[in-house]
Formats: sequence, structure tokens, C-alpha cells
Amino acid sequence: MGMTRTDELVRALDAADVRAASRTADELVAAGAADEALDALAERAASSRAALELLVETLDASGVVHRFAGSMLLDRDAIDDVAQDTLISVVQSIASYRGGGRFTSWVHPIVRRRVADHLRRQRETTTLDEELLPAARMSSMIATRATVQQALADLPELYRLPVVLRDVHGLTYAQVAERTGRTLGTVKSQVSRGRAMVAGMLTDDGQPA
Repeated sequence: MGMTRTDELVRALDAADVRAASRTADELVAAGAADEALDALAERAASSRAALELLVETLDASGVVHRFAGSMLLDRDAIDDVAQDTLISVVQSIASYRGGGRFTSWVHPIVRRRVADHLRRQRETTTLDEELLPAARMSSMIATRATVQQALADLPELYRLPVVLRDVHGLTYAQVAERTGRTLGTVKSQVSRGRAMVAGMLTDDGQPA
């Protein structure tokens, strides 16, 4: 039997060939086989930083988290923010993943918890402008984790600017796109990637999840 695309992904991961692994993961998502790519990546994400980063990128690209969140929320910005919160939670809790089923089945309850968090914050902060809620969450993180400022500073400029504009200054995705001259889709992707990188840095620094 010939080698499958999933086998090729696993081989690239084992060989630490990040570029080949990323390319193969993208091809699996495009072919409608995102679950297979995610399962393979998740098995290695707890012990491999490269696999974890690629897992987050592939999970975001698959649209799974957005679909889960979209089944419970109507507001597009709320769905985007819950999706990004979920990706950060995946990074912070990946060590608890034990396999035995689809990785997306493990992710689904995380999405539900982040949706519940979002709705609770809405009830508790009804006097706040909804567009400021993501910034408030990041501000709280800054207050409780001294290393997050350094993590933001260590982000590549490509990701740092949209993350800071969105999560520190509270701009909407559309405003960030206008400010940076990037497309809306590009901004959302870069904020997602930047947030995941910050969460990964905090985890590496031994900060509590």
C-alpha cells in the first residue's frame, strides 16, 4: 500500500521538516481531510513546539472552531474572538490531550467553555462597549502575567502590530485592516497566529495556563 498524505505529514514531522509538514497539512485541509491532519499533529503537539504551532494554524485554517462557535453565537466579531480564545486555550491545555478519538471532539468542549465565558462577560460588563471586551481580556492577562509584554515585544512585526492594535488598543478587525493596509482575512489570520505565539511563549516560560 502506498504512503498516504497523512503518512507523509507524520514523516515530515518526525524529520523536523516544518516546511514540508506545513505544505502537507495545507493540502490535507484543502482535500477535506483536516481531521486526519489534526489528529496526526495533536499526537505530537505536546512534545513538539513545531507540531503545536502547525496544529494551531491547521485548526484555524480548517474553520472547525469558527463553525463550532458560529453554531452558538450570531455576532461575527464575537465568533472570531471566541475562536481566537479557543486557539489560545488549545495551546495552554494541549498537554492534557490523550487521543483516543478525533481531536476535534476534544476541541468542541473548549469552544463551548469559551462561548460561555464570552456570554458571562457580556452579562457582567453591560456598560462596556462590546468592541473593548477583547482588549479588556488582554489587559487582564498583562496585569497578571508580567512576561506577556515581553512576549508581545518578541513577536515578529508582521504579527505584533495587528495583535497590539486589536487586543491592546481595542480596534476592530476592520479598523486594524484599514490601519495596516492589509485585507480583513489577512488581519484575522495574523491576529490568530500572533495570539497563539504569545500563548506558546507564556507556556514555555512556565506561566500558569
